Amino acid sequence: MPHEQSRSGTQDPRQDGGVESRGARWLAGLAGSGRQLAGFVPSVRVVDAWLGGELARYLAVVPDARNPFPRASKGEVGLLEGWELARAVREVVDADAAGPGRRPIVAVIDVPSQAYGRREEAYGIHLCLAGAAAAYAEARLAGHPVIGLIVGKAMSGGLLAHGYQANRLIALDDPGVMVHAMGKEAAARVTLRSVAQLEALAATIPPMAYDIESFARLGLLWRVLHGVRADAPAQEDFAAAAAALEQALASIRADADSSLACRVNPAGRKMSHDVRARLRSLWQDR
Repeated sequence: MPHEQSRSGTQDPRQDGGVESRGARWLAGLAGSGRQLAGFVPSVRVVDAWLGGELARYLAVVPDARNPFPRASKGEVGLLEGWELARAVREVVDADAAGPGRRPIVAVIDVPSQAYGRREEAYGIHLCLAGAAAAYAEARLAGHPVIGLIVGKAMSGGLLAHGYQANRLIALDDPGVMVHAMGKEAAARVTLRSVAQLEALAATIPPMAYDIESFARLGLLWRVLHGVRADAPAQEDFAAAAAALEQALASIRADADSSLACRVNPAGRKMSHDVRARLRSLWQDR
């Protein structure tokens, strides 16, 4: 059965097999009136729609039960997804290179991980994900405002490839919104601890926690959106998120610094801040 299309041109958030993801739902709500670009794999949605009076490119990775790489069938960022994200971002950078303006890029983030598998490793998933991360970074450094909106899971290499290079990161305040290097069960196996033990440690060590408030305390988020129904958003929830995206866009436009230095929060990441300051001092003294 072919994917259903709405009258606006965007696909129905339900994927093959009846799977529906938050990323697809929020992309449709935020950019549903825009034009979805053809020619990308079904697991990568690319929509050109308006944001604060500017034409922006919205991107999301969504589940595709028919993905030729089964490890990437549930919304993971795999071989195809990494290259397709890079292509979608670089198209914008190349198209705007000779013009006066730089279009915003919005990454709608709901990725459970990168795609773990022998085929993925053999075919160079590290290159695919690095290509996507590099494309986002190049866009940011070229003057494109890049905004990441975390609406679901933002785990492991999936986040690094899709959205982590954003000028501003926004997250919904919801238990289903998680940011971490790996899932709890995997982390428990690696550290030879139980999930309960990890959760106890996370209560006092923010980098080990999964909840979005702990991640925010590290200084990596520009804003947390409270009071938004993440899993079943209504029109007012989309409006609140759109307003936050517009405010982030204005903040980026007013900021001459396109680096990610603002994320090294002295309060939440004191040691990181001190190490960077020391390295900077040593480098300048040479």
